[in-house]
Amino acid sequence: MIETFPNGDALADAAAHAIADRLAEALRSQGRASLVATGGRSPAPIYDRLSAVTAFDWTRVVVTLSDERCVAADDPSSNARLVRDRLLTGAAAKAHLLPLWPEPEAGALAALAPFDAVMLGMGEDGHIASLIPGDPGLEAAMTTADLTRPVPAGLGKPPVARITLTLSALLNARAIFLLIAGEAKRGVIQRALAGEDLPVGRLISQSKAPIRILWTPDGG
Repeated sequence: MIETFPNGDALADAAAHAIADRLAEALRSQGRASLVATGGRSPAPIYDRLSAVTAFDWTRVVVTLSDERCVAADDPSSNARLVRDRLLTGAAAKAHLLPLWPEPEAGALAALAPFDAVMLGMGEDGHIASLIPGDPGLEAAMTTADLTRPVPAGLGKPPVARITLTLSALLNARAIFLLIAGEAKRGVIQRALAGEDLPVGRLISQSKAPIRILWTPDGG
Protein backbone atom coordinates (compact mmCIF):
# COMPACT_ATOMS: atom_id res chain seq x y z
CA MET A 1 0.00 0.00 0.00
CA ILE A 2 2.96 2.33 0.58
CA GLU A 3 4.79 3.27 -2.62
CA THR A 4 8.50 3.67 -1.93
CA PHE A 5 10.84 6.03 -3.78
CA PRO A 6 14.62 6.18 -3.32
CA ASN A 7 14.76 9.92 -2.75
CA GLY A 8 12.73 13.10 -2.69
CA ASP A 9 13.36 13.87 -6.35
CA ALA A 10 11.97 10.53 -7.47
CA LEU A 11 8.91 11.00 -5.29
CA ALA A 12 8.35 14.52 -6.62
CA ASP A 13 8.67 13.31 -10.21
CA ALA A 14 6.10 10.55 -9.67
CA ALA A 15 3.66 12.73 -7.75
CA ALA A 16 3.82 15.61 -10.22
CA HIS A 17 3.27 13.26 -13.15
CA ALA A 18 0.28 11.59 -11.48
CA ILE A 19 -1.31 14.88 -10.41
CA ALA A 20 -0.82 16.41 -13.85
CA ASP A 21 -2.48 13.34 -15.38
CA ARG A 22 -5.47 13.73 -13.04
CA LEU A 23 -5.87 17.41 -13.92
CA ALA A 24 -5.54 16.70 -17.64
CA GLU A 25 -8.16 13.96 -17.46
CA ALA A 26 -10.55 16.28 -15.61
CA LEU A 27 -10.09 18.98 -18.23
CA ARG A 28 -10.78 16.50 -21.01
CA SER A 29 -13.88 15.05 -19.37
CA GLN A 30 -15.48 18.09 -17.73
CA GLY A 31 -13.71 21.18 -19.04
CA ARG A 32 -12.37 22.27 -15.65
CA ALA A 33 -10.19 20.86 -12.88
CA SER A 34 -9.60 21.41 -9.18
CA LEU A 35 -6.51 20.78 -7.10
CA VAL A 36 -6.29 20.85 -3.31
CA ALA A 37 -2.74 21.87 -2.44
CA THR A 38 -1.01 21.58 0.91
CA GLY A 39 1.75 23.19 2.94
CA GLY A 40 4.95 21.81 4.42
CA ARG A 41 8.26 20.74 2.90
CA SER A 42 7.19 17.74 0.82
CA PRO A 43 5.02 19.48 -1.79
CA ALA A 44 7.34 22.33 -2.80
CA PRO A 45 9.43 20.27 -5.27
CA ILE A 46 6.21 18.85 -6.70
CA TYR A 47 4.90 22.38 -7.22
CA ASP A 48 8.11 23.27 -9.04
CA ARG A 49 7.52 20.44 -11.49
CA LEU A 50 3.81 21.11 -11.94
CA SER A 51 4.43 24.79 -12.62
CA ALA A 52 6.32 23.83 -15.78
CA VAL A 53 3.57 21.61 -17.22
CA THR A 54 2.35 23.02 -20.52
CA ALA A 55 0.23 20.08 -21.68
CA PHE A 56 -3.08 21.61 -20.64
CA ASP A 57 -4.87 24.92 -20.10
CA TRP A 58 -4.13 26.17 -16.58
CA THR A 59 -6.74 28.92 -16.92
CA ARG A 60 -9.37 26.24 -16.31
CA VAL A 61 -7.71 24.93 -13.14
CA VAL A 62 -8.68 26.18 -9.67
CA VAL A 63 -6.32 25.56 -6.77
CA THR A 64 -7.39 25.66 -3.14
CA LEU A 65 -5.80 24.43 0.09
CA SER A 66 -6.25 21.57 2.52
CA ASP A 67 -5.71 24.00 5.40
CA GLU A 68 -4.39 27.45 6.14
CA ARG A 69 -2.88 29.42 8.99
CA CYS A 70 -4.85 32.53 9.85
CA VAL A 71 -1.99 34.86 8.99
CA ALA A 72 -1.35 37.61 6.46
CA ALA A 73 -1.05 36.52 2.83
CA ASP A 74 2.66 37.42 2.76
CA ASP A 75 3.50 35.70 6.05
CA PRO A 76 6.24 33.05 5.57
CA SER A 77 4.01 30.46 7.28
CA SER A 78 1.11 31.02 4.87
CA ASN A 79 0.32 27.95 2.78
CA ALA A 80 -1.17 30.19 0.12
CA ARG A 81 2.15 32.02 -0.12
CA LEU A 82 3.94 28.70 -0.71
CA VAL A 83 1.49 27.88 -3.49
CA ARG A 84 1.86 31.30 -5.08
CA ASP A 85 5.66 31.21 -4.88
CA ARG A 86 6.24 27.63 -6.03
CA LEU A 87 3.19 26.49 -8.04
CA LEU A 88 1.53 29.55 -9.54
CA THR A 89 4.53 30.49 -11.64
CA GLY A 90 5.56 29.61 -15.18
CA ALA A 91 2.82 27.85 -17.11
CA ALA A 92 0.73 27.39 -13.95
CA ALA A 93 0.63 31.14 -13.26
CA LYS A 94 -2.66 31.20 -15.17
CA ALA A 95 -4.41 28.94 -12.66
CA HIS A 96 -6.85 30.47 -10.18
CA LEU A 97 -6.22 30.35 -6.42
CA LEU A 98 -9.13 30.10 -3.98
CA PRO A 99 -7.63 30.82 -0.54
CA LEU A 100 -9.13 29.39 2.65
CA TRP A 101 -8.21 32.50 4.64
CA PRO A 102 -9.99 34.84 4.67
CA GLU A 103 -12.74 32.27 4.18
CA PRO A 104 -14.05 32.01 0.60
CA GLU A 105 -17.54 33.12 -0.30
CA ALA A 106 -20.27 30.63 0.50
CA GLY A 107 -20.53 28.08 -2.26
CA ALA A 108 -17.19 28.85 -3.90
CA LEU A 109 -15.43 25.90 -2.27
CA ALA A 110 -18.37 23.54 -2.71
CA ALA A 111 -18.42 24.34 -6.42
CA LEU A 112 -14.97 22.78 -6.82
CA ALA A 113 -15.99 19.38 -5.44
CA PRO A 114 -15.46 16.61 -6.07
CA PHE A 115 -11.82 17.64 -6.11
CA ASP A 116 -9.84 16.11 -8.95
CA ALA A 117 -6.65 15.78 -6.93
CA VAL A 118 -5.97 16.29 -3.22
CA MET A 119 -2.40 16.60 -1.94
CA LEU A 120 -1.74 15.96 1.73
CA GLY A 121 1.24 15.80 4.03
CA MET A 122 1.28 14.27 7.48
CA GLY A 123 2.84 15.17 10.82
CA GLU A 124 4.57 12.79 13.18
CA ASP A 125 1.48 13.04 15.41
CA GLY A 126 -0.62 11.60 12.57
CA HIS A 127 -2.32 14.86 11.63
CA ILE A 128 -3.42 15.62 8.08
CA ALA A 129 -4.39 19.10 6.89
CA SER A 130 -5.07 20.77 10.28
CA LEU A 131 -6.96 17.81 11.69
CA ILE A 132 -4.67 17.74 14.71
CA PRO A 133 -4.73 15.39 17.71
CA GLY A 134 -5.43 17.37 20.84
CA ASP A 135 -7.90 19.73 19.19
CA PRO A 136 -11.13 19.62 21.23
CA GLY A 137 -13.03 20.01 17.97
CA LEU A 138 -11.20 17.20 16.18
CA GLU A 139 -13.94 14.59 16.32
CA ALA A 140 -16.47 17.07 15.00
CA ALA A 141 -14.14 17.93 12.13
CA MET A 142 -13.70 14.23 11.39
CA THR A 143 -17.43 13.52 11.28
CA THR A 144 -19.24 16.66 10.12
CA ALA A 145 -20.56 17.10 6.59
CA ASP A 146 -19.37 20.73 6.67
CA LEU A 147 -16.49 21.56 4.35
CA THR A 148 -14.33 23.57 6.76
CA ARG A 149 -13.72 23.96 10.47
CA PRO A 150 -11.77 26.52 12.52
CA VAL A 151 -8.84 25.26 14.59
CA PRO A 152 -7.90 27.21 17.72
CA ALA A 153 -4.46 28.66 18.34
CA GLY A 154 -2.06 26.58 20.40
CA LEU A 155 -1.93 23.54 18.13
CA GLY A 156 0.52 22.65 15.39
CA LYS A 157 3.66 24.45 14.27
CA PRO A 158 3.44 27.39 14.36
CA PRO A 159 0.69 27.31 17.01
CA VAL A 160 -1.55 29.90 15.33
CA ALA A 161 -5.26 29.72 14.62
CA ARG A 162 -6.11 27.84 11.43
CA ILE A 163 -8.88 26.79 9.12
CA THR A 164 -8.98 23.27 7.73
CA LEU A 165 -10.92 21.17 5.32
CA THR A 166 -12.84 18.50 7.18
CA LEU A 167 -12.37 14.79 6.58
CA SER A 168 -15.57 14.59 4.54
CA ALA A 169 -14.36 17.44 2.33
CA LEU A 170 -10.98 15.78 1.79
CA LEU A 171 -12.69 12.52 0.87
CA ASN A 172 -14.88 14.23 -1.74
CA ALA A 173 -12.07 13.62 -4.18
CA ARG A 174 -11.29 11.63 -7.29
CA ALA A 175 -7.71 11.03 -6.14
CA ILE A 176 -5.76 11.65 -2.93
CA PHE A 177 -1.96 11.78 -2.75
CA LEU A 178 -0.44 11.41 0.73
CA LEU A 179 3.20 12.53 0.70
CA ILE A 180 5.51 11.38 3.49
CA ALA A 181 9.27 11.30 4.08
CA GLY A 182 11.50 9.72 6.69
CA GLU A 183 11.40 6.59 8.81
CA ALA A 184 9.48 8.22 11.67
CA LYS A 185 6.52 9.07 9.43
CA ARG A 186 6.51 5.62 7.87
CA GLY A 187 6.22 4.31 11.40
CA VAL A 188 3.16 6.50 11.96
CA ILE A 189 1.55 5.05 8.84
CA GLN A 190 2.29 1.53 10.05
CA ARG A 191 0.67 2.31 13.40
CA ALA A 192 -2.38 3.69 11.63
CA LEU A 193 -2.60 0.63 9.41
CA ALA A 194 -2.43 -1.50 12.55
CA GLY A 195 -5.52 0.25 13.88
CA GLU A 196 -4.33 3.17 16.01
CA ASP A 197 -6.97 5.90 15.89
CA LEU A 198 -5.16 8.79 14.22
CA PRO A 199 -6.49 11.32 11.71
CA VAL A 200 -4.32 9.77 9.02
CA GLY A 201 -5.71 6.37 9.95
CA ARG A 202 -9.25 7.55 9.25
CA LEU A 203 -8.02 8.76 5.87
CA ILE A 204 -6.31 5.57 4.78
CA SER A 205 -8.91 3.18 6.15
CA GLN A 206 -11.80 4.65 4.15
CA SER A 207 -13.01 3.31 0.81
CA LYS A 208 -14.74 6.38 -0.61
CA ALA A 209 -11.77 8.04 -2.33
CA PRO A 210 -8.77 6.34 -3.94
CA ILE A 211 -5.53 7.15 -2.14
CA ARG A 212 -1.87 6.73 -2.97
CA ILE A 213 0.72 6.87 -0.19
CA LEU A 214 4.07 8.03 -1.57
CA TRP A 215 7.05 7.64 0.76
CA THR A 216 10.77 8.23 0.60
CA PRO A 217 13.35 7.58 3.34
CA ASP A 218 15.08 10.75 2.16
CA GLY A 219 14.28 13.57 4.60
CA GLY A 220 11.62 13.89 7.25
